[in-house]
This record gives sequence, structure tokens and C-alpha cells, in this order.
Amino acid sequence: MVITESCGWFALCVHILLRFHHVAGGADHVNFKTDRLNVLLILADDLRPSLACYGDTVVKSPNIDQLASKSIIFQNAFAQQAVCAPSRTSFLTSRRPDTTRLYDFNSYWRVHAGNYTTLPQYFKSNGYITMSVGKVFHPGIASNRSDDYPYSWSVHPYHPSSLAFERQKVCRGPDGQLHENLLCPVNVSEMPEKTLPDIQNTEEAVQLLKSVHNKKDPFFLSVGYYKPHIPFRYPEEYLKLYPIENMSLAPDPAIPSGLPSVAYNPWTDIREREDVQALNISFPYGPIPKHFQLKIRQNYFAAVSFLDAQVGQLLGTLDDLGLSDSTIVVFTSDHGWSLGEHGEWAKYSNFDVATRVPLIFYAPGLTSPHPKFGPRTFPFIDAFSYTPNRISKGNSVESIVELIDLFPTLADLAALEVPPSCPDQSFHIDLCTEGSSLMDFLNINNVQNDDEAIAYSQYPRPSNIPQKNSDLPHLEDIRIMGYSIRSAEYRYTLWVGFDPSTFHANFQDVHAGELYFIESDPEQDFNMYNSSLHADLFQKFWKHLIP
Repeated sequence: MVITESCGWFALCVHILLRFHHVAGGADHVNFKTDRLNVLLILADDLRPSLACYGDTVVKSPNIDQLASKSIIFQNAFAQQAVCAPSRTSFLTSRRPDTTRLYDFNSYWRVHAGNYTTLPQYFKSNGYITMSVGKVFHPGIASNRSDDYPYSWSVHPYHPSSLAFERQKVCRGPDGQLHENLLCPVNVSEMPEKTLPDIQNTEEAVQLLKSVHNKKDPFFLSVGYYKPHIPFRYPEEYLKLYPIENMSLAPDPAIPSGLPSVAYNPWTDIREREDVQALNISFPYGPIPKHFQLKIRQNYFAAVSFLDAQVGQLLGTLDDLGLSDSTIVVFTSDHGWSLGEHGEWAKYSNFDVATRVPLIFYAPGLTSPHPKFGPRTFPFIDAFSYTPNRISKGNSVESIVELIDLFPTLADLAALEVPPSCPDQSFHIDLCTEGSSLMDFLNINNVQNDDEAIAYSQYPRPSNIPQKNSDLPHLEDIRIMGYSIRSAEYRYTLWVGFDPSTFHANFQDVHAGELYFIESDPEQDFNMYNSSLHADLFQKFWKHLIP
């Protein structure tokens, strides 16, 4: 059968076919109280694709891998800015940072740029019960100190009480004293509330699922986990999964000789932690000692496995409540995180390690066959006892995609009208998308690739040389913007002058440039921007960058 309808119409047809399938042969798995699929959006914080389902041979992530085995995995998904508030505002409104005009943490897009409709708000306006647990919108001014309630959510968003201790002295050091450390494996029973934020997030999300699974209206539940974001505060037993003798340094731990100074992030927030301060590392380029680099990588991976266990418990609840075949599940992160690549730590750059994210779509009956009566779809898997490589691989898409594609894709999957594409200037348009629906990639019988696709990312800087506020400059301090294009073959970045009062980027004022060839230089260590051999590429990418 050849399908020629548009993406939105195709989604509707698929949805009707799924409902027919349920009624005809899968009645035991159907929630007959709703005619529409539910949505569970799971967000990690600072998670690069360090997962077994993305080919990582070190990280133990069996529950996310199990989800991936029944999903479409986007291998090359990129955030639009590698820092929390701008990225989350971007993909939750499906607008780029230059449209939300949020590059820091200090403005609310509805006041600052435009009264843009958000992803959960759109589902709420279409009859969904919308609920937020944990870190979905970035808290504070960036979401009007309300997580955009009541616009986006049917009920007040939930934040765990134990989050209050995230920046306090709860990390026991080798001296036996409590510190505010970067590395913070803990005995949970010794924590101030005998719990951790992500444990509370899972408990709250489970209770919400139980409260709405028999309701008439479908639900949109977003659960925002706080890990593996620093500090690496997680149950200490997960450290046992990663013996230090099995850890290795990043493949390129030195600062590349051709890296422009404006492109370097000096990972200031890492330096503020007591255990890092004790190392007396010079600013901005002083390297972290190798033994401590290994510990950072070890603790990051342990935090990922802790996150995986929480995801496993949450997905297991879908099974317990009979929701696995009536709920779309998406798993992603707001951006990546550097683990020593290019001599950098944290995010705050345009490199793949900072902008590339996991993006996994599960749609019952579409990305995987409906389960037969009896077997569970997402049984919990214990990372301490499972056998690696026993989980089948999901279907992968290699095409370049962007996080702003999330909004239109979920609308399409849920058989809602896909928001129209935004015009070049959309500051006064409430509902439109700067992304594209990925529906054409989600058919397991016809997984396609688009070799010409491009992802855009950007990052602001206060100056050409690293300084204390280079990672997180306030809007008024931004003087340079790095605009980056990622294709299947290249990453091309221009650092140009920027006026924060007018939000104008001056592409005639080029401060530096970067060009990396993905096939021969996947780690992006050899900057070929100054090579005269690639003038034709500059012309090609220049047309993409100039507004």
C-alpha cells in the first residue's frame, strides 16, 4: 500500500487503524474510556546519549534500552542551545532561541517575546489533562515562577521537597565531613528527608498515573528528572556498577590546537564545588587531574544508571495500569554534557557532546507491534543483575533532527492538528512551529532518512576570550553569538557580533569560525575553517545562516 496523504492525515489514519485493531483483537489492553492516546513525556537533565541503546559499551541503562527496543531511536537529535532554560523553552514552544529571545535564565517568553502556545498547553486546549512532575520547564523567571501554570497545566506542577538540599552540604567527603561537592554518592537513609528528588518524582508520577488512568479524558504527563545534572547526588550503590579501574578518559581530553578561544567553555559551575576547588586548577584552561577526570566520568555514569532505574519504575507502572498500549512515550534530554572532550566539562558549547541528545519515540502499534495478551511491555530490569546485550535493538533513524520537532511530532502522533509552520518573523503569532513533524520516520515498516537535513544550535558569549561569565552570560552582557549548523557531513559554526538590546546578529562581524568533517573527525577536534580548500562549503552554509 502506498500512502500519499500529508503527515497530519497519515497520523489520523494510523490512529483510526490502531483503534480498530484494539476493538477487533486487543480488547484486554484497551482503555475504552478514551478515544485518544495518552502521552508520557520523560525528560532527563544534562543527558548525552551515553546509553547502551546508542552504542555506549560502558553505561548500564537496561530500562531505557528496553523502551528503545520497542521504539524509533533518533541517532542524531540536537538541542537548539546547550543550557537548560533556553533549551526547554525552545522545544516546549517549538521556537528557536532567537524567537523566544531567551539565552539565559532571566526572562519569561510570554512577556519578553510573544504569548507562544506551549506543547502541554496545546494538548490541554484539546481536552487532555496535563500534568507536570519535576523539572519540565526551567523553574524561576524563565517560566514565570509558576512552571507556566495555569497556561500549560491542568493542575499545579509538582516539585520534590528534597530538591532544597541539592546545593547544600550533604556530600560526605574522605575526611568524614559534609561538603558541597561535585561527586556526591550518598546513603539515602542519611539524607535530610531520607529520599532524593528523582525518587520523589517517580513516586508522584506513579500516583498521578493511578489517579487519571480511569478518567474520561486522556492525559499528558511530563516527568522531568534532575539527573544526571550536577551535583552527582545519587544512591551510593550505583557506584558499584562502575569500578574505577574500568573507567577511561575521554578520547580527546586535550584542548584542540585549532579551537577558537571564543568557542571554549571554562566550566565555571564545576569549579565552584568544594572537591574541585581543592584541586587548585588554574583558570580558564588548567586541566583537571586525570584521576579526578576518571571519577567524574564514573559518577556521571552511575547517575545515569540511577536515572534509568527511575524510568524503569515509571514505565512499569504503565504496565500495571494497563496503559502501555494506549500511551505514547517519548524519552529525551534538554541537551548533552561534556565529559572531558576538548578539555571541557558541562555543556555551554555548540559541539555534538553538548548539543546531541537521546530522542526515543514509542507509539503502541506503530513503532512496535501490539503485545499479545499476557506479556508485559516494560517489565522493570535491575541493572545489578541483568545480562548485557540481551535486549533487542530498536529501529534507528540516522537523519538529523531537532528538539523543536518534538511539539509537531507529538501533535501528529496524537491525531491533533499539527501547528502551521512559522513565517520568518513570528513574534506575534501565538501558535506555529519552527520544527517539523517526524511522523514519516516513525513507521517501522518504512523507516526513512533525509541526508539533506540540518540542525541549528547557538550559544552566546560575553567576549572573545574565556572569562568568569562565559558559560552563562546574562542577556545584557552578550556580545557574540555562535551560530552552528550540523549536517550529516559537517559541523559549521560562525561566531558573530551580537547586540543584546536589539537582538541583532551582525554576520558581517565574524569573530571566529569552525568547520569539522564528521566522517573523518567525529570528535570534532580538527578545525578546518581556515583552510582555503573549503570555500564552496562556506558559501553553501552562509546561505543557511543569514536570516
